[in-house]
Amino acid sequence: MNESILITGANIGLGKETARQLAKNPETKKIYLACRNPEKAKIAKQDLERLTGKSIFEIVILDITSPYSVRKAVKELAQPVDALVLNAGGMGGKNPNTKTDSGMNFISATNLLGHVVLVDELIKADKLKKRVVYVSSEAARGIKKMGMKRPDLKTSSKDEFISILDGTFFGQKFDPAQAYGHVKYVGALWMSSLAREHQNIEFISISPGATKGTAVADNLPGMLKFMFKYVMFPIVMPIRGMVHSTEKGAARYVEALNNPKFKSGEFYASHEEKVTGPLMEQSVIFSDLKNPAFQDNANQALHSFIS
Repeated sequence: MNESILITGANIGLGKETARQLAKNPETKKIYLACRNPEKAKIAKQDLERLTGKSIFEIVILDITSPYSVRKAVKELAQPVDALVLNAGGMGGKNPNTKTDSGMNFISATNLLGHVVLVDELIKADKLKKRVVYVSSEAARGIKKMGMKRPDLKTSSKDEFISILDGTFFGQKFDPAQAYGHVKYVGALWMSSLAREHQNIEFISISPGATKGTAVADNLPGMLKFMFKYVMFPIVMPIRGMVHSTEKGAARYVEALNNPKFKSGEFYASHEEKVTGPLMEQSVIFSDLKNPAFQDNANQALHSFIS
């Protein structure tokens, strides 16, 4: 059992609900709320204490797009953590293909940059003991009903993964929804590579599924945000049975943290053409996820952006 857990993006949505559910377990002794904004983190902490009646929450100020911020947070972390939930992410805000200082575009940095640094630095400092859960998405293997194509790479080389992460892979027709799936695919491959490299720690990718109340589209440009937030999630997807509650999405994280049936190096999400319902290992649907060379190439591509 994991007594101490650090959750990124913990002040809202799935991250906050995961903290609430974990606090219900009497064996949970400490939950670190890793957030960028101190004021929002403070409000979330107070709310969680009120909801759970527990004082086990501690704020960690951490900007997942900034390696400097992540390294500083790790240095200031007094005790090791048993587990991580790498939850922070999204579709990259209003300018998802804008380059960050790292050379990654913003959508890649939001979902991956700081998480890679966080895992590396915690392992280096011997502050990570048991399990890492990376939040991926069914978009990483394609969702036909939502028009999200499966990643179709020519070589799956390190350079091709770099082109996904800096945005050049998509040329002039950059679609945040398609880019999001590709970035989450890179993340799942990275986790599988880490599982082979660090066999004393478990690395699991999980999708929360299509979840009501998710903040994934909050900072998209106007019309795209409107379509995701006010048409797709509240109207179209419920009619099609393609969305579930924030509680159910967060429960997937909790299960991935605590259930031994989830195997290190694997990626669990809904069945093919589904975004809710029972979980299954995704390489059965998309065999490229199991390719060790692709996994290592994705890992190397990610680290090429980290100085």
